[in-house]
Amino acid sequence: MTDSSSVKSGEYFKQLATVDMYLQFNNELDSIPIDTTLAIKKDYKFNYLQKDNFGLMPFANIGQTYNTLSFDASENKTKPSFGARARHFNYLEHEDIRFFEVPTPWTRLTYKTAFEQGQLLDAFFTVNLSKQFNFSLAYKGLRSLGKYQNSLTSSGNFRFNSKYNTKDKRYTAKGYIVMQDLLNQENGGIKTEDLENFASGNEEFLDRSVFDPNFENAENVLEGKRFYFEHSYKITKEKDSLSNNRLSLINKVSFEDKFFQFSQDVAVTDFFGDVFSNSINDRVTLEDFRTSLGLSYSNNTLGQVGFALNYTDINYGYNSVVLFPNQQSIPNRIVSNFIGIEGTYSKAYKGFNLSGRGSLNLSDTFVGSFLDGTISLKLNENIALSGGITINSRLANYNYLLYQSDYINYNWYNFDDFKNVNTQQIKFSLESQKLFNAYFDISNIDNYTYFNLEETIDQVNVIRPKQYNKPLQYLRLKLQKEFKVGNFALDNTIMYQNVVSDDNVLNVPDFITRNTLYYTNQLFKKSMTLQTGVTLNYFTAYNMNGYDPLLAEFYTQNNTELGGFPRLDFFINAKVRQTRIFLKAEHFNSSFTGYDYFSAPNQPYRDFIIRFGLVWDFFL
Repeated sequence: MTDSSSVKSGEYFKQLATVDMYLQFNNELDSIPIDTTLAIKKDYKFNYLQKDNFGLMPFANIGQTYNTLSFDASENKTKPSFGARARHFNYLEHEDIRFFEVPTPWTRLTYKTAFEQGQLLDAFFTVNLSKQFNFSLAYKGLRSLGKYQNSLTSSGNFRFNSKYNTKDKRYTAKGYIVMQDLLNQENGGIKTEDLENFASGNEEFLDRSVFDPNFENAENVLEGKRFYFEHSYKITKEKDSLSNNRLSLINKVSFEDKFFQFSQDVAVTDFFGDVFSNSINDRVTLEDFRTSLGLSYSNNTLGQVGFALNYTDINYGYNSVVLFPNQQSIPNRIVSNFIGIEGTYSKAYKGFNLSGRGSLNLSDTFVGSFLDGTISLKLNENIALSGGITINSRLANYNYLLYQSDYINYNWYNFDDFKNVNTQQIKFSLESQKLFNAYFDISNIDNYTYFNLEETIDQVNVIRPKQYNKPLQYLRLKLQKEFKVGNFALDNTIMYQNVVSDDNVLNVPDFITRNTLYYTNQLFKKSMTLQTGVTLNYFTAYNMNGYDPLLAEFYTQNNTELGGFPRLDFFINAKVRQTRIFLKAEHFNSSFTGYDYFSAPNQPYRDFIIRFGLVWDFFL
């Protein structure tokens, strides 16, 4: 089938099914087109995360973490996030879930080779059993041994979702179940004394398994289950509505249960410091329940207004209290429940689109709020403008507030001492295929919270959570433009960043760039689309964040400057019918531009490797 099918799916579809009839929706029920073409953006998204990873620096093995080269300060949250953020890049959040409506069953298989003894596979299936009812099943699994000792990754992401509405569309319901487990063996990177053997290109160490890492007996695991259900009922009937007045009752319920665990059979005191117990088993859990009940009202004059009350119940922590010899103790739980209010607004007026969201916790302990407003205007078919403002105040993430470990250095309680992180951001964008795409935001952050390398004692890094008690400003400007001449194209993306603060607490490179020169053509009587080219990724040198495997977090350090190395990838992509094939020689310049490529201090980036993958769509 070439974007069409002669199969009829039930009596409610009498016409031929075409690709534009296969719809997917985000949680706001905004329609997102399903794209089966072969564009350069598909090459950017063909990775472990299945999204454009511009601004992210991957580690050596697929499924490991990413060092963040760019920082997004805007958040529409009123409560802390779970810790171990370095393990969350492939953890599906609520906004990552999609719902579907399809005329015939649709299956998509995504496959990609990994690094030694493994592969990545994502299998997805969705079907409408009737015009009103759809469900989908998907599972993404990864196993990759890696080139370095004790760097195996293994992960699984299962998701099931469903969407239903009555024939008159007065009642609608949708929900999903997501179950995820992400396991990483950890080795602490290569030893400092081996950095010269790597950087010099010593032939004895080109086999990366020869390196002795800092340790070979650790692993961390992030597991989570989330259940979500949302339904609404239109109180007013369309035929009874005056001036298109519409009133709906909406109820949402979600529950998430997750844990993070770091384990070692024997403690490594020369890397993490002194211990309470020689066998390490640090485990922290979070149970997060939330429900809301609200009304949505809309008419042609006012627009759409929503208001809801919500209730949240949180239970985060450990099973025991830590007691130090000096009688200082670390509690084991942060437990709270509170009520909040939330609202939404949207209106289209004379070409302008206005939208806003806000939420406020009615709590003395979990103080939090956000307000987000956006205005957009499409000047013509070629130019679209938008601007917005975001104001957010919330507690720092849970692992800044409370952490326990069998390692003595990794115990703290800051719930009573740390203040809310307050962020204000102004953003603008211009999108134009004829001109260019531009995205600009500037943020002011008070009480910025981060992990900091306090000191190094006998080669043991002392990592502590800190709050910066002065305001800092952070600016980003991102430009994107593609030039086309015949079958050739040059796609360019560049980002400039600047942080204004008295101290180096937020480190980012000044410039990040990605440039792709490629050729596209139709071959074999247009039965195959071929795309081939070279991509350059580069960022300027800076004090790159270090990685702590016990916390699964990145920390600020100002001792080691990394970056300034090019990464060149050569690719050949093709599309035959509904199959897209990807072949890539990753980092093919690694052996002749210098072995100075690192993803973090003591964490080398991957060497040259050839990888293959495909995306296969079945429209039955």
